Amino acid sequence: MPLAPNFSPFVERFIRSIKYECLDKMLIFGEAHLRYIVENYISHYHHERAHQSLNNKIIDPPPDGKGEIVCHERLGGLLKFYKRAA
Repeated sequence: MPLAPNFSPFVERFIRSIKYECLDKMLIFGEAHLRYIVENYISHYHHERAHQSLNNKIIDPPPDGKGEIVCHERLGGLLKFYKRAA
């Protein structure tokens, strides 16, 4: 198979996102540290960020739209997301 940037646009977009939002801003100290960072980013990417294809909503929105909005952080504040307090 030839290597081409448009071969798999979804993978290319994910790689660009993780590099821009996460990896370019961190010093990585070994494979275990890299795995920890990537696992946290993947969890954030799939469950906590707004998805453009869903009208900028998260996949599993909370059932109640009431309560104070609280900021949560991952990777020392590099990745932030907001949820309503219970």
